[in-house]
Amino acid sequence: MGFLSFCLVIFCIMTTTSLRNIVIVGGSFVGRSTAQELAKIVPPTHRILLTEPHSHFHHLFTFPRFAIVPGQEHKAFVPYSGIFSGTPHAASHGVVQARVLSVKAQHIELDREWQGSKQIPFDYIVLATGTRLSKPAAMEHDEKLPSVEYLQKHQSDVQKAKSVLIVGGGAVGVQMATDLKEYYPKKVVTVVQSRPQVMPNFHPQLHDLIKKRFDELGIRLVTGSRVTIPEGGFPNNGKPFDVQLTNGTIESTEFVILATGQTPNNQMVADLEPSAGGASVVNPDNGFLRIRPTMQLQDKKYSNIFAVGDIADTGAQKAARPGSVQAGVVARNIVSLIEGNKAEETFVKGPGAIHLTLGMKYNVIFRNPNTAEGQTEPWINEKQDGQEDMNVEAMWGRLGITVDNPRQYHL
Repeated sequence: MGFLSFCLVIFCIMTTTSLRNIVIVGGSFVGRSTAQELAKIVPPTHRILLTEPHSHFHHLFTFPRFAIVPGQEHKAFVPYSGIFSGTPHAASHGVVQARVLSVKAQHIELDREWQGSKQIPFDYIVLATGTRLSKPAAMEHDEKLPSVEYLQKHQSDVQKAKSVLIVGGGAVGVQMATDLKEYYPKKVVTVVQSRPQVMPNFHPQLHDLIKKRFDELGIRLVTGSRVTIPEGGFPNNGKPFDVQLTNGTIESTEFVILATGQTPNNQMVADLEPSAGGASVVNPDNGFLRIRPTMQLQDKKYSNIFAVGDIADTGAQKAARPGSVQAGVVARNIVSLIEGNKAEETFVKGPGAIHLTLGMKYNVIFRNPNTAEGQTEPWINEKQDGQEDMNVEAMWGRLGITVDNPRQYHL
């Protein structure tokens, strides 16, 4: 090796190892948005490391449908390989397939080695860990193939059952019920909701709209009661069985789908001790991370730690759209701190909104009234432009993957 070549190699090694780390924990919708927003504007002195245990990006919004409707499930898992493509200094950034076990003040601890170590130091870290959902709204496997196989088996189980009971009247339960009844109109579909209304975080007009759609499709709705879940789970042997409700009634069904609640993924911050006399990092009332309007942790001891999306205690609707706004706020605040300035941009909570599918084509965009502006009625946009694959192919483009052959969706 010549002297100039040797010097070039040494320079490359020094350049790579001297990069300062910005770590993002969680590669779902908001983590992905944060990584891409940062990659557009971060100076060449810093690199972005997106840590995510899944081998592929999980398009969570498609799971409820692809657990029922066959033929599209392989598109719901997108390679991360192109996430930084087209951004400045793209080669500097990386995706670390590992689970973060613990977040310390200046480093993270992983469940496996990455580049010879289970620790990664950071200057700044963004927690985008979201919440845990029940299957089939979330996968238990980290790799693509077993996740695809799980969805295919769920499709088969649903197809065989003459009756299906869905536990939970949130977005997942509502969407699965309408997809199921429209795709299999002869099946008996029942939704059990613990509250008096479905989608209780929204204006009552959304419940009315959904109830009308349920009635059109012939979906039974039971409100104000919970399902008693057996310790060993529900049987799945193709035969009818009884489901006990807390109101004392019994429902008979052949298959049960759990579409219940969200549990905050906050366990990795357990080692972050609060400042003397300060409040805990986690809000004990709901399990979300206490933050400032700048999206930094509320405890000023941890001003280099940010939280975005569902895990952040913003009071905003837990949805991808406000999360993407938060991602932009975080990216610009981190760059401001790198440049020696203050983090001054803030996230302003708006009214809750959702884009909800209510069948293969029928869907609705619903936004709660903006009371700060004196609104008393929600904004509703009903549409009939839905696609069976929920336009999932567009996400491949957003993740920098150009698809020239349908076989690529299986990668």
